[in-house]
Amino acid sequence: MRIGVFVCHCGSNIGGTVDCAQVAAQAALYPDVVYATDPMYTCAEPGQAAIEAAIHEHQLDGVVVASCSPRMHEPTFRKTVERAGLNPYMFEMANIREHVSWIGRDIAANTHKAAELVRLAVEKLRQNSPLRSQEFPITRRVLIIGGGVAGIQAALDCAEGGIPVVLVEREATIGGKMAKLDKTFPTVDCSACILGPKMVDVAQHPKISLYAHAEIEEISGYVGNFTVKIRKRATYVDWDKCTGCGTCTEKCPSKTSYDHFNEGIAKTTAITIAFPQAIPKKAVINKDFCRQLSGKKCGVCAKVCPTQAIDFAMEDTFVTENVGSIVVATGYDLMDWTVYGQYGHGRYPDVITSLAYERLMNASGPTQGHIVRPSDGKEPKSVVFVQCVGSRDPAIGRPYCSGFCCMYTAKQAILTKDHLPDSQSYVFYMDIRAPGKMYDEFTRRAQEEYGTQYIRGRVSQIFPDGLGQMTVLGMDTLLGRPVEIKADLVVLAVGIEASKGARELAEKLRISYDAYGFFLESHVKLKPVETNTAGVFLAGVCQGAKDIPASVAQGSAAAAKVLTLFAKETLASNPQIAQVVLKRCIGCGKCLRCCPYGAIKSSQVRGEEKAEVIATMCQGCGLCTATCPQGAIQLAHATDNQILAEVDTLCQL
Repeated sequence: MRIGVFVCHCGSNIGGTVDCAQVAAQAALYPDVVYATDPMYTCAEPGQAAIEAAIHEHQLDGVVVASCSPRMHEPTFRKTVERAGLNPYMFEMANIREHVSWIGRDIAANTHKAAELVRLAVEKLRQNSPLRSQEFPITRRVLIIGGGVAGIQAALDCAEGGIPVVLVEREATIGGKMAKLDKTFPTVDCSACILGPKMVDVAQHPKISLYAHAEIEEISGYVGNFTVKIRKRATYVDWDKCTGCGTCTEKCPSKTSYDHFNEGIAKTTAITIAFPQAIPKKAVINKDFCRQLSGKKCGVCAKVCPTQAIDFAMEDTFVTENVGSIVVATGYDLMDWTVYGQYGHGRYPDVITSLAYERLMNASGPTQGHIVRPSDGKEPKSVVFVQCVGSRDPAIGRPYCSGFCCMYTAKQAILTKDHLPDSQSYVFYMDIRAPGKMYDEFTRRAQEEYGTQYIRGRVSQIFPDGLGQMTVLGMDTLLGRPVEIKADLVVLAVGIEASKGARELAEKLRISYDAYGFFLESHVKLKPVETNTAGVFLAGVCQGAKDIPASVAQGSAAAAKVLTLFAKETLASNPQIAQVVLKRCIGCGKCLRCCPYGAIKSSQVRGEEKAEVIATMCQGCGLCTATCPQGAIQLAHATDNQILAEVDTLCQL
């Protein structure tokens, strides 16, 4: 075998604390190494050209590059050696940047360790064998989970690109949280006016199939060929017959249902249509509050429905869809702020969330856009906004910033003055975070033009004063003194958290999530919309806090990834997968139970139960290899022999 070694300086990143020339000189003495050098930037075009030239000139069978993280650059170098005629898996990387140069300044020690890592990579390469991918056909359809603004944007972009879309939304209407908003910052334009046309486009687009009031029940398969089982939850209304006329909602005698769309600031009927611009505009019965479904006599909605659309016998149904890619855009929920006992545990009607305040200001809300106190229906004269309720608070397990609270609080303060010219708004804040375009100017506008008083400090307690107002106690940390404000209404900027059910969905999708339930991207900088499961992409706040423009941008980015994936008629499987050594396999089934991707099945081989790896589903995680008691499953490109060769070499150094 003929091996070439390239030790990269990476400018001063590696060369500043590692003697690269000495490492290359030492590498030239290793078994089967016939060429070793130390280029300045191996990943640059001249560096790659040098690798190709060396392969031809020295007739190399394999290449080792000692540089930075394989996670970032290994695909680049594999393509380089492939262009020169080598199998891409006859290449190894030694990470001497993150593992050596960035963690110590002792040049002698760093040089010695770098040489050891190169020696291990050479020994691993000596055990390598060429691997080849397999081509397999794909289903050119995409599933989008979540019908908020990010999911809507992704669906429209994919559909316009010619890809059929299956859009699944948990609620009875698409639009997500944006559909609840009155205005948007920093332009203060109508939320429904800019979202509504996109919602209509989704409903009317011939390439988009919409499943509202539905959830993902089960997902199987692999990139290019996913099988998805969708649960269509019973609405007790035949949507094929329902015209959305609203007669049933007007006549329903049960008016005690918690209004989820209006964030609980009003009661609603047992049968509802979320809001006038809902897509689809269809009625849904809440069985928990319906008299008929609770065993009592009623049925008024069925009697008044002009199209006979009410069906009290309806049950959940299931639909199976085959898709080649999945975009997750499940959005967020507000955290349970009632954990804050000092704010009243949610017992005071005049202490509400910012999203509930949006519904008060919205013309489609329960008060037709008139700002009133929930307790008595009177207009408030003083409104206190409290920032960071459930954000940047490690005490309740929410150390992260929710991202957009500073901006929507400024917007709400401005709109409050527009609605109630005689009112006075106060904002308790920790820091103002307004990094977006026109954001800082917008917050200054709230203070300078609209007279909003910003008080830097935390609110310590909120309680009724017994005279019809709320007392807000806090600390002004700029003046160094306590503050007490009498408020008619208190609005809490409640922090966000991952959407309910996000963790369960992540397990169905076989993707990772962080400690707070937000889905993890493959690489925070280079792959911000991709996951570690091929074919599954992220869009919007399901990945982390972001505002509407960022969510829309990420929806389009996810759609671009889908279109790129489907630009080919077939895909190539990753050959770094598990392989079964049949003569060792005893059919114990442990590998079947431990595989997180469902990529192993049991099959009959000459009358005996044996494990079989489904090549297109295996992700090469190696869990089965570590679990198998017989060593009957080996991970290609990381076999026991290859790993032990490295260990043996390390013991000899």
